[in-house]
Amino acid sequence: MKNMTALVSAFARACHYRDNTEWVFADRFAEKILEEEEFTAIAENMADGIDYFAPGFEGSREEALRYIVEHQLAPPVLARSAFCEQEAERSVEAGCRQIVQFACGYDSFSLLANNRELTVFELDRPEMIADRQRRMADRGLKPVCRVECIGCDLSEPIWKEELIKRGFNSGRTAFGSLLGISYYLSNAEFGYLLKYIASLFCEESCICFDYPLAEDGSDNPLSTGGESRRTREPASSGGESRRTCELASAAGEQMKARYTYHEMRTLLEETGFSICDHMNAGGATERFFKEYNTKNPDHKMTAPEGVGCCLAVRR
Repeated sequence: MKNMTALVSAFARACHYRDNTEWVFADRFAEKILEEEEFTAIAENMADGIDYFAPGFEGSREEALRYIVEHQLAPPVLARSAFCEQEAERSVEAGCRQIVQFACGYDSFSLLANNRELTVFELDRPEMIADRQRRMADRGLKPVCRVECIGCDLSEPIWKEELIKRGFNSGRTAFGSLLGISYYLSNAEFGYLLKYIASLFCEESCICFDYPLAEDGSDNPLSTGGESRRTREPASSGGESRRTCELASAAGEQMKARYTYHEMRTLLEETGFSICDHMNAGGATERFFKEYNTKNPDHKMTAPEGVGCCLAVRR
């Protein structure tokens, strides 16, 4: 069974890389992972929907597709991928050699990580892992780092045992990527997953994730979006993207929860983590989109409102 959300995310990364020479996040492998007919079908479906995305839009189908990618599909994917890549690199520089990708989908991290000392553990549903491995083999894509693929249900803690069997060392620091997960879990389900991870990760290990940031002006103090890893709290974020929710629902993946910054901070603290880096739309746009926008004034992008990016450390 193909995961449409994972396919569209790969499509967005592929289009961004193909159509530009300056990137928010450069994923040269995304298009290779997709099958040609998948890429074409997604492109056609998106272009056909221009009246929904931008009523009154005038231009060619190619221009319509680029508009949809730049204004709807790519920004949330690029923002979270760039954030995670930056934080993972910092962890590796600090000595971390274990990367755990929860719900890896068709992500390219293991292909982009040019480090033989790394072990990347890729976790997802068994059918997704099988499809991912097939695509990698068919296209001759071979990571430089060591990769361990684990088919599992993240709601069942048995995945922890399998991770250890595959060589994960709970006594050494790890970096966990949970991109795109929190939207499809209830508050309780996401809390359980965080507890499972906390029981496996040692102190100073990190997790990186994005989440639907609820609009609540009284709850959201000022955010900077600078480069330091000190705690940041978001300014009022605006509402969660209605179209993002509708697209997810159309793919059969209903979004279940959203959080204020303080609700997320409390959940993390209750499960053994502390926030050490946090961005809302303004911070992400300033950090990751500024250089791209300067060099592409006709195709500017901004990070999506209503999405938070978070790095938390195990305490």
